[in-house]
Amino acid sequence: MSESPRKKRLPFRWLTLAEFVGIAAVAIAALGYWDNHRERAQSDRERAAAERERKAEAQAGVLKLSFLMTGTPEGSGERLRLASVHPEQVIQTQAITFPSDVRGDAVQTTGNPRIEAGWFEGGLDRALHGRGSKQRQGRLPVGIVTVFIEDGQTKTDRALYLVGYSLHPRMIRSDKVEMEGMSLVRRGVAEDVQAAVDGLWERQVPPPDKP
Repeated sequence: MSESPRKKRLPFRWLTLAEFVGIAAVAIAALGYWDNHRERAQSDRERAAAERERKAEAQAGVLKLSFLMTGTPEGSGERLRLASVHPEQVIQTQAITFPSDVRGDAVQTTGNPRIEAGWFEGGLDRALHGRGSKQRQGRLPVGIVTVFIEDGQTKTDRALYLVGYSLHPRMIRSDKVEMEGMSLVRRGVAEDVQAAVDGLWERQVPPPDKP
């Protein structure tokens, strides 16, 4: 039997210097591309995080600058002392509007922000009786236009609030109003404040059904 021919081995040779340099250059280029890609991805992540942080700070700034008031009862609830939740916002003047059938004109204050029960006590009693309401507790809508100073600039806020109250009977005079506090309904009232207050009042205490 004849022997099977031996497999030929491929000739072995060392890489030339030029080939070695070429391979090294390719490897270095690949590493450089990977490093650049990684740095670019990291930069994109950092920019995205910075943008999110900037937007969050801007949003926080907007919320901080929003004008919002609190109403603290004084005495036996015959007065609400109004104050901005941000001390740097200094209230100058206010125009306080009540529902038309409670009080026909707005009350103007200067440098003494407050709501007094005497401003609307009799009118509220008449309005509730006229609408056939026997409720002893409720929320009276009021519109408040406030001029205030912030960072040396004069600004104006137009908002709707609800004043919580309870009624207590008296022998001769109309029921005594005891105010409990105030809550925000809406800021940035663009339409006529009186119309906005009246619309909210109609929903709070609807008129009696016509026979």
